[in-house]
Amino acid sequence: MNSSSSRRAALKAGLAGALAVPAVASAQQNFSWKMTSAYGKGSPFYMDGPGSATDLAKRIEVMSGGRLKIQVFGAGELIPALEGFDAVRAGTVEMNHANSYFWTGKTFAAQYFTAVPFGLNFQGINGWLYDGGGQQLWNEVYAPFGMVAMPCGNTGVQMTGWFKKEIKTVADLRGLKMRIPGLAGRVYAALGVDVRLLPGGEIFPALERGVIDAAEFVGPFQDRKLGLHKAAKYYYTTGWHESATVSELLINKAAWDKLPADLKAVVENASAACNVISEGWCQRNNADAMEDLIKNQGVIARPLPDDVLKRLREVTNQVLAEAVAKDPMTKKVHDSYMAYKRKFDAWSTYSEGPYHEKILTA
Repeated sequence: MNSSSSRRAALKAGLAGALAVPAVASAQQNFSWKMTSAYGKGSPFYMDGPGSATDLAKRIEVMSGGRLKIQVFGAGELIPALEGFDAVRAGTVEMNHANSYFWTGKTFAAQYFTAVPFGLNFQGINGWLYDGGGQQLWNEVYAPFGMVAMPCGNTGVQMTGWFKKEIKTVADLRGLKMRIPGLAGRVYAALGVDVRLLPGGEIFPALERGVIDAAEFVGPFQDRKLGLHKAAKYYYTTGWHESATVSELLINKAAWDKLPADLKAVVENASAACNVISEGWCQRNNADAMEDLIKNQGVIARPLPDDVLKRLREVTNQVLAEAVAKDPMTKKVHDSYMAYKRKFDAWSTYSEGPYHEKILTA
């Protein structure tokens, strides 16, 4: 090769190298995001422990090799507890960790991605979200608001809640002041309950002082942590309203679109891991806490009376029918959810049903 050819070859090689540098630099771009929560700093399950918002942020940072760092803020640290939707929508923060049913005032369809009364359990909701079209619908619901979302935790079945007085009939619900979020609140309201939406940190003082007569939060471990058993002794266990409660990772769409594909995959896989890990954490801790509440704390734990449960189901169906009739998007989500539930329920009669009816009692 003559000197002229060598110079041309070197020039081409140098130019190719120079053009490759921006691509490499872009692939290694670092991101610093903020994530708010509807729950206070240190809250078990939601903010502290395996599968929590804090754990999710750590997993994302480690899995991304430090390229995506997320600063986590508890309720009230950066914004009020229940303003995460607006903060993410405005781009004030990139992420919010909460439950989608807090946003039913923005879009009723959001309810279905947390829990539906008499709805799917942990296995079922994951089946619908991951493999039944639920995830795609979730993002479709939030598209007009410039956001995307995904599951990042699950409590499993929750308890009906704490009541100062025994519930014997449907009439006993009338006039009660109760902390209860989501669709269940609408159902109770239709039965004459004075529904209140309070952040977790405000529930115990309200129940203790008699500002409310009853309260639902999560389950035995988290409820005991709040001290709810010290303010009410009747603990109704029928998880009719939330048979599996999904935690939501809400993300600003513009910020999400700026992430390279590998970092999007990191967020998705870290969220999926926390979804499973958090539910496992709940199973172990709830078992221990329920035993303590009954044996050592004087709590009276029992299911709701059958006639009360029957009436709750009837009103749930009415509330859902009204919502579906008003909004095409809610109808689209509802139809998908219920179609999946019918198939899942049929399969469960062959799988989970015999396990509970035969194996556990053998």
